[in-house]
Amino acid sequence: MTRHSPYTLHNRSSECRGRRGEVATQHGIVQTPVFMPVGTQASVKAVTPENLKEMGAEIILGNTYHLFIRPGHQLIESFGGLHGFMHWDRAILTDSGGFQIFSLKDLATITEEGAAFRSHLDGSKLFLSPEDAVGVQEALGSDIMMCLDTCIPFPADRKQTVEATALTGRWAQRCRDAHRRRQQLLFGITQGGMYPELRRESAESLIDIGFDGYAIGGLSVGEPKEQMHDITEATVAHLPQDYPVYLMGVGTPEDLVEGVWRGVDMFDCVMPTRNARNGTLFTSTGKVVIKNSRYRTDHIPPDERCDCYTCRNYSRAYLRHLFVSREILAYHLNTIHNLHYYLNLMKDIREAIEKDRYGAFRDDFYGRLEGE
Repeated sequence: MTRHSPYTLHNRSSECRGRRGEVATQHGIVQTPVFMPVGTQASVKAVTPENLKEMGAEIILGNTYHLFIRPGHQLIESFGGLHGFMHWDRAILTDSGGFQIFSLKDLATITEEGAAFRSHLDGSKLFLSPEDAVGVQEALGSDIMMCLDTCIPFPADRKQTVEATALTGRWAQRCRDAHRRRQQLLFGITQGGMYPELRRESAESLIDIGFDGYAIGGLSVGEPKEQMHDITEATVAHLPQDYPVYLMGVGTPEDLVEGVWRGVDMFDCVMPTRNARNGTLFTSTGKVVIKNSRYRTDHIPPDERCDCYTCRNYSRAYLRHLFVSREILAYHLNTIHNLHYYLNLMKDIREAIEKDRYGAFRDDFYGRLEGE
């Protein structure tokens, strides 16, 4: 059953599957390709909504599993949903919780009915069915909701992959049937492990059900990079061209460049925020590990090509001092820089596709990294 697509195509690369478009949500238009900062617990760690807006973020991500456990979706709904609760008036995507349940597999039991699991906080018994996952996300008020899926580990044999992929398909139908608040978009998630033919079958089953967008799940779970890119390419080939395509949980700057080359519109990953708190900064010439002694007297900013708040005002020497002193400001300034880098990278990618020079952009991107 088809749904009206929220996606509008503006430009398509003549060199690859890369494309430039936008996704319409109830809280504004999102320009694509886009990177979505991760705000797991209704907060993008170490930065404010105003910081995010200054960087140009149009959409962020929240986590259904964590918000379901704490503080609870009913409480958040009483504040007008996530937007009112966290003071964010632009778009929000919430994932279904499937990946968190997968990552806490020692605490979870997957059945046809759903996922029974124990809270990672206090061990209390909880249950999340596909219908529950949609209901919780509707209460959260996110602009884009994700179906509950069963994430497949790597490696996984074919029998295990077939069974898990089929369960994801049955759960997708139940999520679609439970979807009531149509102003909130609902995306289906393809699975299929590392088997291209199962990816095709998963994509076809989701298209038959009909969603507002289509995600590629079950990647970046330990497989080699080349295999991740190959499976992404194989999956995109079977997804409808007039709907948004979202590659979940990916990844490095290189992964974003390669994902767009293969036709992906949307990305999310904790890498820029987590690495910032660990003292690793992404720059146009590669990573800067700010705690290294080589930066103790370095007067230049983290990235001389960057115009973020951090790079406009602070030196590598000062950021190193903050980090080794464990000053809270270090996490704030590092996170501002890393998120700005990711968001600016996507802006540059969009401009390159508009000018139909994505191949040259990609070569230049790698050339600068190799020059470090």
